[in-house]
Amino acid sequence: MSQEENTPLSEALENTLSTVQEDFVRESIMSDSFLDFVEQNTKPIDQLFAYYRCAIMEVETKFNVLDESLSVELDRNPIENITSRVKSVDSLLRKMKRKNIPLTLSAIEENINDIAGVRVICSFPDDIYEIANAFLSQDDITLIARKDYIKEPKLSGYRSLHLIVEVPIFLKNEKRNMKVEVQFRTIAMDFWASLEHKLHYKHDLPPERAKALADELRECAEQIELLDLRMQAVKNEIVTYNEENPKDTSFPGFPLIGE
Repeated sequence: MSQEENTPLSEALENTLSTVQEDFVRESIMSDSFLDFVEQNTKPIDQLFAYYRCAIMEVETKFNVLDESLSVELDRNPIENITSRVKSVDSLLRKMKRKNIPLTLSAIEENINDIAGVRVICSFPDDIYEIANAFLSQDDITLIARKDYIKEPKLSGYRSLHLIVEVPIFLKNEKRNMKVEVQFRTIAMDFWASLEHKLHYKHDLPPERAKALADELRECAEQIELLDLRMQAVKNEIVTYNEENPKDTSFPGFPLIGE
């Protein structure tokens, strides 16, 4: 039998298999029972992620209030920027697999602390500790863990203050305590960390070249630390001068009409 005579038979077999596959998808994967199963098992995780988003809103509000109140005292805004994120489901599942965490909602809440993340970018290193201490002094914030990578930087040169806290969120019929990771950085620290992340994860370099670039990044981190300290010193000098030479804040009164 020639190849030409085989072709119609192959096409017919292919069409039959395609029809069988489509029927299988419709009858099993797209069946009402399967779709109900998906909805029942995805709704709880969607609800949990909504709770984490609510916790982020609570924390962001607290920092916005602190920034506004401290701006009056300091005559400037100590917080430059606030960003936040909720970990993606894909990233969450990878972390659970890596740490061998059971696939239950209670295990997720108990063992994973960085699903909700807030990053606070400050002007100066001193601002980081002042704002962090003011934040932790609030009676509805519970500190779970603290890692100070500013005073003790990572080997890579990474510098940041990390806090894991619990914050209450108030729902329709309950109050829930949710964990949030808060990172504090100066503008310079954040600049370095953002570039280091891009460079570290975007290239597959030979070991010797990777080590040389890691050394270079560590040196850049040290220079950025010196820059932070110099900017802090400049700010301190300005503050000291203003304290020693206060402005005349007496109210001059309103000019009379006609004057």
